[in-house]
Amino acid sequence: MQEYEAKGVPFVGRERTVPAGELNLWAEDFGAPGSPVVLLVMGAQAQGVQWNDGIVRRLVDGDLRVIRYDHRDVGRSSTVDFAAHPYTVADMASDALAVLDTFGVERAHWVGASLGGVIAQRVALTHPHRVLTLTSLSSQPLGTNTVATVQRALTGLPPLVGHLPPPSAALLDTLLSALPAPDASLPEYLATRLPLWRVLHGPVLPFDEEEYRTMETRVYERTRDARSGLNHTRAGTAAEEFTTADLAAVTAPMLVLHGTEDPMFPPAHAQATATAVPGARLVMIEGMGHTLPTALDTRLADEILRHTALDRA
Repeated sequence: MQEYEAKGVPFVGRERTVPAGELNLWAEDFGAPGSPVVLLVMGAQAQGVQWNDGIVRRLVDGDLRVIRYDHRDVGRSSTVDFAAHPYTVADMASDALAVLDTFGVERAHWVGASLGGVIAQRVALTHPHRVLTLTSLSSQPLGTNTVATVQRALTGLPPLVGHLPPPSAALLDTLLSALPAPDASLPEYLATRLPLWRVLHGPVLPFDEEEYRTMETRVYERTRDARSGLNHTRAGTAAEEFTTADLAAVTAPMLVLHGTEDPMFPPAHAQATATAVPGARLVMIEGMGHTLPTALDTRLADEILRHTALDRA
């Protein structure tokens, strides 16, 4: 358990082990048990603790109960032999629902970052009764074939007509060298990861290397296998039953939050998501890249609180 300060009073993150089939997922919640729940769903290869404590504090201050968790194959959750037991984004969406079930939550506000946004969009289609509101953060529309787009970009081919733009050239170059060795020491691990965060952060906002060093040290200390998170990308290559056009059936109020400097999913991805979901509201965060710097904790939390209040009014 970890203690944080909210409204000047210490409160505790209540850790739980979530059974998801044969797997166990790490999760924790904060805030009053009777408050409306917001489920924070992280992106590929990312741990639940990468939802900044500052964002969690502010959401709890806004009278929400906050749940964050580790996907399978990262952090303190179970790792998977992908060759023997391959899984898909649909399975990761089932994991998210298992988290809510374990905490006894029927309906929640869903906030998904990057791949987490795609997972949340999928749940909004398959289990609409479980979604109070939907926030897609630094993400893209469900049904986007990112892997194919990246493969074309790596071979120097332009995107196919009608396809969304690929990650920036600088990010593609950095991704190729950002994979730590399985037995990497902490200094070796940080040496591969910090250059990636510098590119993901974007060129506009000041880059606080110590902030990212602290975050990645926490990630390293919680990691069972530094490479297992790559299975999330492999899961994303599986055929998806939904297309972007299916998002027209989403009924939950939708907020699309995105950085103007996102090198992973350029702003066209956010615009496509907002266009696909009837009534969706698009908010572009000036200068933000594909990270959640603590300098933006208040802005991001305020946008989420404003959006979730639509259901709580």
